[in-house]
Amino acid sequence: MEFINSISFLVAFTMIVFILSKVLYQKFPVFIFNPVFVSVGVCIGFLILTGISYSDYDAKTKFISFWLNPSVVALGVPFYLQLERIKKDWKRIMSAMILGSISGIVSVVIIAFMFGASREVYLSLAPKSVTTPIAMGVSDALGGIPALTACIVVVTGILGAMIGEGLMKFIGVHSAKSQGMAIGTASHALGTAKIAPKSEQHGAYSALGLAMNGVLTAILAPIIIPWVEKILSFL
Repeated sequence: MEFINSISFLVAFTMIVFILSKVLYQKFPVFIFNPVFVSVGVCIGFLILTGISYSDYDAKTKFISFWLNPSVVALGVPFYLQLERIKKDWKRIMSAMILGSISGIVSVVIIAFMFGASREVYLSLAPKSVTTPIAMGVSDALGGIPALTACIVVVTGILGAMIGEGLMKFIGVHSAKSQGMAIGTASHALGTAKIAPKSEQHGAYSALGLAMNGVLTAILAPIIIPWVEKILSFL
């Protein structure tokens, strides 16, 4: 048991699970076999079976999560390579980003309210589409529950990675720019990691969506939500 709970075993186990999940997805490219989704499920099952607490697992696998920040920074490379195109489209990009950020906040608050969620819960859901550190900060500032926000952010990212691209193709969105920006805006780093390998444009516009939505949500959420609550108070 001591060996299973060691840093070396937990890091190796997590990496092997993810590698095997990627192999599974390559052989059976169905959304339900998304590597992140499968890996999370297997790791949760492992922790339950072994009785290892998540806090202990998290502390001992920091080596893996450390690489998230450099990987996000690395997305600046395709962004830089597409910079001239982005400059030419900046008006459309800004319009789409502002509308995307507002609709992401408003829609989830209204849906949660209509299903009877408490104020704390729907405030926790509002920043669901931005990367975890920003989302938790926004949630705390709004009066939400940061821990719940962190869970919802992960779920949102996984769902975006699993069905985002397929959904856009289904509704007729085939542009690399549109797909990339939509995925980055709606499902942050996890969605971006899934779609970025498709092309340089996918990576650049997804990184742009990820970064801009984080900034816009932090600015707009405290302004928009009081107005949404006023409207909901009449329902």
